[in-house]
Amino acid sequence: MKTTDKILVAGAAGMVGSALVRALLARGFENIVGTIHRKAPDFGPEAAGRVRLEPLDLMDQGAVRSFFERRRPDHVFLAAAKVGGIHANNTYPADFIHANLAIQTNVIHSAYESGVQRLLFLGSSCIYPRECPQPIRESYLLTGPLEATNRPYALAKIAGIEMCWAYNRQYGTRYLAVMPTNLYGPGDNYDLQTSHVLPALIRKAHEAKVRGDRSFTVWGTGTPRREFLYSDDLAGACAFLMIAAGKTEALFNDHEPPLVNIGCGEDVTIAELAGMVAEVVGFEGEIVFDAGKPDGTPQKLLDVSRMSGMDWRPNVALPVGIGLAYGWYFQNEQRKI
Repeated sequence: MKTTDKILVAGAAGMVGSALVRALLARGFENIVGTIHRKAPDFGPEAAGRVRLEPLDLMDQGAVRSFFERRRPDHVFLAAAKVGGIHANNTYPADFIHANLAIQTNVIHSAYESGVQRLLFLGSSCIYPRECPQPIRESYLLTGPLEATNRPYALAKIAGIEMCWAYNRQYGTRYLAVMPTNLYGPGDNYDLQTSHVLPALIRKAHEAKVRGDRSFTVWGTGTPRREFLYSDDLAGACAFLMIAAGKTEALFNDHEPPLVNIGCGEDVTIAELAGMVAEVVGFEGEIVFDAGKPDGTPQKLLDVSRMSGMDWRPNVALPVGIGLAYGWYFQNEQRKI
């Protein structure tokens, strides 16, 4: 990518999309277009004249096609998705599969129709089998049953990977799929009904501290292991993959999907994570685990050898990242609640 190329970030208002915009700005890109479906974050004075945001319903096929015909981006980051934790996926499975299939189908096909040669599709580590060997290699895709609590979402993301691969084989495009581990950072979702585990823990610990509670409750047994990556680290990895095109060329072949894991290569138990959050927030009471609630997949640790083989490493350690995320939450979200 050249800094003067027109770069589309689909889903620029979300946690990942906004991190991508920040990463592109930091690397000198001058012509960034972002689609949004809600109030956009403030990217600061450096975004003036370099970032244009446009409301767009990515589930509307006609609107997406018209947008691509009008904007004609050179490269696309597809960060838009309907996401949520165990509760949200269990409660709204039809919404998750419908929305994600519609968004990715519309964007990927319209990108092809408008001549976009390079696209990066963001998936999720939940695409891998529930009982996967650890750490999880990209080659483990479709080798076993999925976790039931997020199967509809995972199947939608698997379809997106397959779509990228199919367009590459049939049309000669260079559409890449990246599978990040569990993400957190500025702009995360702190709604306890729909959030992922880390923001939920931050909110629970903060509210328990403010109320003076002696404890707060965490879903499940606390034994599952999870890997976490700060959103700006993911964005840096995505920008790296699109800029360093030569390093990714081996991923485009007829034998395997163009798939890359992105993570830190280390995991913690949910109990350990809750303890870290409590320490950062300053909550000194007890953490109670509700074993009657689902644990989800026992472990999800990604094999990140493909990224490390390209000389990429994350920069933000988990305790530091939790502190940054809590600072953002305290300044932005908790005032609304």
